[in-house]
This record gives sequence, C-alpha cells and structure tokens, in this order.
Amino acid sequence: MEIVLIRHGQPEWVRDGRNVVDPPLTTLGLMQAQRVGEELHAEGFDHVVVSPLRRARQTAAPLLGLQRRREVVEPFLEEIREPDWHGSPAEMMEAAYAEERSRPAAERWTGVRGGGEPPSEFVERVRSGAADFFSRLGMRRAEHDLPMWHLEQPDLKLAVVAHAGTNGVLLCQLLGLQPVPWEWDRFVTQHASVTRLQSMQLGDGHTFSLRRLSDVEHLPRDARTM
Repeated sequence: MEIVLIRHGQPEWVRDGRNVVDPPLTTLGLMQAQRVGEELHAEGFDHVVVSPLRRARQTAAPLLGLQRRREVVEPFLEEIREPDWHGSPAEMMEAAYAEERSRPAAERWTGVRGGGEPPSEFVERVRSGAADFFSRLGMRRAEHDLPMWHLEQPDLKLAVVAHAGTNGVLLCQLLGLQPVPWEWDRFVTQHASVTRLQSMQLGDGHTFSLRRLSDVEHLPRDARTM
C-alpha cells in the first residue's frame, strides 16, 4: 500500500496586515498547486481525499481535474483550529505563537492563548478520524505495541491533500511514533510538497516505511516556500 501525503500550496495568511482565517492560496500557491497536480496526474490513485479547508481544496483541484475525479472531503483532515483571529493585526498571531513556543514542552499541549483547538484535542481528532477512515479501506492497526497493520488491500494507493500538522499526525500514526504537541515541526514539509509512505510485509502483517519526505522537485527553486 502506498500513501501519498500532499501539503497545500502557499496560503494568503495575511492581507493588508490583517490575519485571514481559512485563507485562499496566493498566486504563487495556485501555481504550486498546478505543478503538483501535473506531477501526480499520471499516478493511479484508488482514492484521493481532501481537507475541508479552502487552501487544501484549491491545491487538490488541478489533480482532481486532470484525473477527472470528484472532490471527496474528509472532515478529520482539517488543520488545527486556531482562535478567531480573522481581521486582527498579524502581530497578534505572531506574538501568541512566540509565547506558546517559549513554554516548557509538556505545557504546549494546551495550545496558544485566546482559544482555538488544543494540540491534545487536535491529535486525538486526527488519529481517531484516521483510524475510522482507514478501517473503511480494510486497514487496521494490529493489537500490540509494534507499528504493524493488517491490510485487506495491500496494493491500494491513496492520496491525501491536507496540511503540515494533519500530515504530521498521520505520519506519526502510520510509523508508530508517539504524538507530540509540535507535529508541524517534527516532520517539516514545504508548500505543495509530496511525502510518500510504502507498506512492507513483515510476517503476519505490514509496517510502513517513509520513502520520501517533502519532495518539491516538481517546483522551480524560486517557487519553493515553507
């Protein structure tokens, strides 16, 4: 089984000095989305699923169009829900994240001040949603501590278009790593990048190996952003 994790293109986080919640892609982000769609369009995916947020849906659109697929949104792929910062000064968000990063590691599970979704709840939401989704594909985690999976369709090929945090949680879940409240920074991925995991049979089950992380070779060097 191959799982391809695609991060969205560059979003317009700030407009005229103000924060934008659920932002669209920038002009560069739209170009990145087109390039990643062209890069992957010849691959025979059995399923392509997308986060409900605008930046991910816009990133998926070229690939879906080239493969003549309908959009399939999976709500659990939504990125961590931030406080309602829409229209507030960009400096407010920057200060909130700087304060959060300065805390002792264990205290970061509560997230930024001012509301939003704590990382502890975000990780649980994505992991439980992924487990339900994977089970619909005939994929379930073995009942022991080792990261082994039972796959009813070991030749399945899945593409996920989502976010740095969401994809980071999925990577840790598939590889059997314990979650941390900084999933975005454990596996750093660039905009419109491609990350690949491949299953490998071991005895009575399968395990996943990370074959490629944050591949952006389909993008010009001056179009690669974080």
